[in-house]
Amino acid sequence: MVRPFRFAIQAKNTTDAKAWAEQARKVEDLGYSTLTLPDHFDGQLAPTLALQAAADATSTLKVGALVWCNDYRHPVVFASEMATLDILSEGRVEMGIGAGWMKTDYDAAGMTYDRPGVRIDRMQESIEIIRGLHADGPFSFDGEHYTITDLDLLPKPVQRPIPLMIGGGGPRMLRYAGRVADIVGINPNLKSGAVDATTSADTTAERFAEKLAWVKEGAGDRFDDIELQVRVFFVVFTDDKQGTIDAMAPGLGLSPEQAVGSPLALVGTAEQMIEDLQARREEYGFSYITVGPDEIDQFAPVVSALAGT
Repeated sequence: MVRPFRFAIQAKNTTDAKAWAEQARKVEDLGYSTLTLPDHFDGQLAPTLALQAAADATSTLKVGALVWCNDYRHPVVFASEMATLDILSEGRVEMGIGAGWMKTDYDAAGMTYDRPGVRIDRMQESIEIIRGLHADGPFSFDGEHYTITDLDLLPKPVQRPIPLMIGGGGPRMLRYAGRVADIVGINPNLKSGAVDATTSADTTAERFAEKLAWVKEGAGDRFDDIELQVRVFFVVFTDDKQGTIDAMAPGLGLSPEQAVGSPLALVGTAEQMIEDLQARREEYGFSYITVGPDEIDQFAPVVSALAGT
């Protein structure tokens, strides 16, 4: 199944309310489908409140986070926030949830940084709770990390259910995402708790083919129902594609061949990027492409050429 392309901007910060609203409207006007934010404590707007402001400033733009960290919120609180955001945006929320990974966030906030398996267990319980609370009637849950007793959380969201996005880089997360998510983001493995040398080594085409296989294992017969997303971190417009790749590859700890084949990099002219994205959709199924705020204007011709096709 070939899904049509759509595109998102992963924003981070702005100077004031007017600038934030103007940025959201520009993203919408240029044909991007979605505006997202990360969820960290390192000098960014708090995602839920900022995304409500972005939804208020636009009429069709979807909003979400890449991704809300489960450990920062109790699932009842998060379920209520997502229902409210979905109601006030008139059904434009994409609910991205992650287990948490950035150790500096936990350390600075005095939060316990449990091993990955515990964080994933907690996230899985939260997702079951959120979905239960967004369904009709009272919901109860008795798990290892959370207990919910006969709670009928009102009001319910507009979207039933809100599209669930899960990103991951390891086998357990990606198999789970394949089982339950509507949108699966395939990422480098960040099990070290930081972006380091192991991150670059996990961005090659070979590694992403293995990650896609984990999603397929988890999804089984529902694989065609999943939208596959990728966050492209390196977008470089240039008329000298090979020369630029040769220059940037050593700094990433990759060979030029590995760098040019990584789904996390787009280098070249707009026309070359269009060809690369079409080839990657053919190879991996990536149809939902996210780039950063510095690319809003320059990447717009690529969006114009591919969105909806």
